[in-house]
Amino acid sequence: MRIGDFKFDRVEAAGSLGDLGTLLPLALGMILLNGVSAVGLFFMVGLFYILAGAYYRIPMPVQPMKVIGAYAIASYAVITPSTIYAAALLVGVLLLLLGVTGLIELSRYVPKTVVRGVQLSVGTLLLVRGLEFILAPPTSELVPQYQHALVQLSIAGLSAYTLLGLLGLATAYLLLENRKAPAALILVLGGFVVGFAFQLPRVSLGLHLPEPIFLTGLPSAGDFATALFLLVLPQIPMTLGNAVIAQHDLARSYFGKRASRVTYRALATSQGLANLGSFLLQGMPMCHGAGGLAAHYRFGARTAGNNVIIGAFFLAIALLFGEGSVEIIKLLPFSVLGVLLFIAGAELMTMIRDLRGKREFYVPLVMLGITLVSNLAWAFASGLVLAYLLKYERIKV
Repeated sequence: MRIGDFKFDRVEAAGSLGDLGTLLPLALGMILLNGVSAVGLFFMVGLFYILAGAYYRIPMPVQPMKVIGAYAIASYAVITPSTIYAAALLVGVLLLLLGVTGLIELSRYVPKTVVRGVQLSVGTLLLVRGLEFILAPPTSELVPQYQHALVQLSIAGLSAYTLLGLLGLATAYLLLENRKAPAALILVLGGFVVGFAFQLPRVSLGLHLPEPIFLTGLPSAGDFATALFLLVLPQIPMTLGNAVIAQHDLARSYFGKRASRVTYRALATSQGLANLGSFLLQGMPMCHGAGGLAAHYRFGARTAGNNVIIGAFFLAIALLFGEGSVEIIKLLPFSVLGVLLFIAGAELMTMIRDLRGKREFYVPLVMLGITLVSNLAWAFASGLVLAYLLKYERIKV
């Protein structure tokens, strides 16, 4: 069925699931370890998906801000829910200012080689993390006990958990172009079947609405200070590089004139508004990411119907199951999430195929190396300097 720019079929449904490998691990970590509201988080993810699809009229990803999410989870003993909500407000205000004032337009002066470096680096990180998830689940309370039990069960010298992931990877590539049995749909549904076979979630239906932050207590000055220096400032370069510049480039590459609404100003503004909403309803800091768009596209998404399908799913589990929604989502094997990450990463890495010659490949490869030993923020800054030095022939390679 098609309604204007929105198509609803099994292929769009499959495409809508393509980015779960990025979204769910960080979202679950912030819920289970940091104490972020599951209702607020999943409600805002669902709402942002639908509104982004309604505005941009193409598949538009919604992801956790990775630097904020990763650091918050790694430091969960000191990063409270209030600190995360404060980070959402700060990053939301900053992005909104960049979008409304037009300062974000300075992003157009970022060379193509730097954009490709961001895409190559993010794609590599996704692919590596996907392999890690396929080989073994994270050792944390995010993972149900049955998945750890599968690691101990050996079949032909490999753990049953890893075999499940390898089977999923083979299935995904065999079905990647199959429109009757779309790869991501088969993977995710099959994953849930495995999860439910080992463990039934304890949930009850009801109506659960997110609580405005004014009813539970605003972040303190200390929360804002911690959020600014530990979470927001390290996040901004990655957001500009991956969720604005690389996202703009990838959308235009995939959809051409259909992506006319995907401008630097629009991307900064929509992410700014979404994060203000996350602050108000106790969600997580969110962004659009080039890796997410690559994932949705690779698994079949071609219209904004993708956003409505996945957005409605997250709204439904938030409103109907409340905090119990976590117990349902946890049953999806991490090896299946690893397959989604692996394929999305490989797709994003191929964006460097339009580069030509040693000079153009040099910048992305250097950025990849810096990313692997440090982080994407430093890689982005270093890539900018290197690209302009090469452009004005201050150095030769």
